[in-house]
Parts: sequence; C-alpha cells; structure tokens
Amino acid sequence: MITYSVIIGVITAYLIGSIATSVWIGRVFFGVDIRKLGSGNAGATNTIRVLGTKQGLIVLLFDTFKGWFAVFLAQFFAPDFYTYSQVSNLELVHALAAVLGHIFPIYVGFKGGKGVATLVGVIIALYPSSFVVLLGVFLIVLITSGYVSLSSITTAVVFPFIYIFIFKDSNSPISLIIFAILIAVFIPFTHKKNIIRLLNGTENKFRLKKREKH
Repeated sequence: MITYSVIIGVITAYLIGSIATSVWIGRVFFGVDIRKLGSGNAGATNTIRVLGTKQGLIVLLFDTFKGWFAVFLAQFFAPDFYTYSQVSNLELVHALAAVLGHIFPIYVGFKGGKGVATLVGVIIALYPSSFVVLLGVFLIVLITSGYVSLSSITTAVVFPFIYIFIFKDSNSPISLIIFAILIAVFIPFTHKKNIIRLLNGTENKFRLKKREKH
C-alpha cells in the first residue's frame, strides 16, 4: 500500500539526489559550468580534471553521501505496518529516485552526471559487505589500467555475481538481486561514449591534478 508518507519520501530522495554538487561548486567558487568543460560530465572525475583534486574529492564524497542518505531516510517514511521486505523495497525505490535525481537534477535544468558516485552510496547502504569487495575490484582495475570508466564498468558488471554467489542469504529479498543486475546493465549503458573511446584508444586516463587554467 502506497501512503502519503511513502510518496513524500520518494520525492525527498529525488530532491536529495538532485543536489548538483559539481555544478554548484563550479558556479559558486570558480564561475564556470563544469558541464561545459572537460568531458562535460557533472561528476567527480571531471571535477578533478577541471577544478582540481580537492574539489573532485568533495564532489565524490558528497555525491556518495546523498545516495546513502536517501536510502537511510526510507525507514522514516515507511508506514509502521510495512514488513521487512516492503521496507527493503522502499529503500530500493529511494535509491532509484536519488540516482535519477543525480542524472536529471531539477535544480540545474535536468542535466547532471552519470550517477556512479550516488550508486556507490546506495551500495554502501544496501550491500555493505559486497561494497568492500567491489571497492577492491575498482581499485585494482584503476591501478592497472588507469581508466576510471573501465573501473566503473568492470565493477558494475561483476557486482551481481559477487552479491549472489558470496553475500546473498536466505533472507535477502529478490529485489536486491534484481537491483544488482540492473546496476550491471545501467552503468555500461551510461558509459557508452566511454566504451567507444576505450575501444578507439582515445579515453583519458585518470590523474590527480590541480585545476586547469581557463
């Protein structure tokens, strides 16, 4: 049963996800629109490339936090009569709303980032044990390849296998399995241009750096 509190909660999750950290930092402190520079993506990697490492890490941490926080809030908006499974499903809806908010942020013209950092926050909230292994996978691919995009795609693709075969238990809702599979499809889809550049050998490698001069 969907109540007013559930609807308000989902809207709140979307609005939290819509906080365009990189766009606002660029506009307020540097007078630039991050979406018009570098790769054009409103995410942490492009922020590091354009504005510097410090600013990029701030974006990464906050975008991750808003994903975690949106899921965390679900328990406060869930009706008292909701079962454990229903609360888990509501958490997933909050997660989706936050990610959609990041990709289509209402505050800055519905043009945001790819949602990777926000998804990381969601995974921390919903799959804490899996996250530790996924972080290891991400870092190994990043260190060996130098590509954030390849690291993100690889980590997303192996995610459902790690969860299903290592961490899923008998009490795990089926919705968590479905969501993990959706992430494995969603991340490569949002990185289509990166995949083309990887195949063509034109993808930029990740490097910590100071702000570019404009």
